[in-house]
Amino acid sequence: MSIELEKEGKIGLLKVSGRLDAANAKEMKNQFRSYLGSHKYFVMDCSELNFIDSTGLGSIISALKSATEIGGDIYIAALQDKPRMLFEITRAYKIFEVFDDVETAMKALEQEMA
Repeated sequence: MSIELEKEGKIGLLKVSGRLDAANAKEMKNQFRSYLGSHKYFVMDCSELNFIDSTGLGSIISALKSATEIGGDIYIAALQDKPRMLFEITRAYKIFEVFDDVETAMKALEQEMA
């Protein structure tokens, strides 16, 4: 798994790629917390995230909790088939705003911030 942060104005664009699972979920949480100093609103680009397990999903939920505690939010964009299936089975789409592509997610989050 790798996470890259790109700054898009007041929004942090998190590009998550590879596998997000029990082996690296703690790393995901720690890395996300380090980004909270510079941003509180994020779009998570999952276009290159090809696998996520329940522990990985837990780390994303933990990140959402950390962001909302400071008045922020996380939008999810471009889920691939396997991660999308986990979001549907666990009904995580009820917790997160999920979008088909990054551009739509960015626009929606910009409107929420306005």
